[in-house]
Amino acid sequence: MSAQHSTVGARIAWVALIVIGVAYAAPLGWMVLTSAKSAEQTLAGSSVLPTPLADAPGQIARNYAAVWSDPVVDFPLYLRNSLWVTGLSMVGMMIACSITAYGFARVRWRGRDTLFGVVLVSMMIPFAVLMAPLYVVFRELGWIGTFLPLWAPAWLAFGGGFNIFLLRQFYRTIPAELDEAARLDGCSHWGIFRHVILPLSRPALGVVALFHFTAVWNDFLAPLIFLTHRDQFTLALGLHLYQSQAGNTPWNLLMAASTLVVAPVLVVFVLTQGMLQEGIATSGLKE
Repeated sequence: MSAQHSTVGARIAWVALIVIGVAYAAPLGWMVLTSAKSAEQTLAGSSVLPTPLADAPGQIARNYAAVWSDPVVDFPLYLRNSLWVTGLSMVGMMIACSITAYGFARVRWRGRDTLFGVVLVSMMIPFAVLMAPLYVVFRELGWIGTFLPLWAPAWLAFGGGFNIFLLRQFYRTIPAELDEAARLDGCSHWGIFRHVILPLSRPALGVVALFHFTAVWNDFLAPLIFLTHRDQFTLALGLHLYQSQAGNTPWNLLMAASTLVVAPVLVVFVLTQGMLQEGIATSGLKE
């Protein structure tokens, strides 16, 4: 009887997951399909699919070419800006979080647990609360109007609360006997971190990289506040500029531009999906 109940529960769970997945994927599918239509088909709204289907490849080429070569919104430049900011921020976050998490997980020192509690509390503070003080600090440093406010905090703030928590929990699942063996071989804390912990932490570091990549790539508020010149815009600001120019951007071209902005995140997710699943599965809550 219990086995039957288990089978029924599993089927219900699968149906629920499929429904939720379709609900989340439907707007994305509509965006991609709309980017393959002409302006007239988009306004008519008579069919979900572009009609006729034989003309869809040509229409897709025209739509995306029009977006990519727009004379006002320089998407190639904004793509380079986003890649630069996201890459620097992601590398800094991985380095800072991995070192900080090691200190919380493997090094014993007075006040460690109390300070870790402070790190967890910092996760509850929204960026909207911090943006005014941060603006004042960055203005005094002369960083306003540069890319520094978008990537330097990842290096200088010793990482982010959630990423530190994730890596710290992962490090605590690694047997302490490995540390002791490395210490007998003459390794210091830095040697243990570099030669023992880091090689075993690639799945968890992949999760941190993916989460931070997504957060920085999609960030709109921070670039809006700290950047002052149009040639410094990221793709998030470029998409808003493209949508608002002349107030009458065709929906099919706007969806093509949105697809271009979202596509890198989807590609990175697909390429790192296995690492993401492994990292989450092995980042337990061991205490």
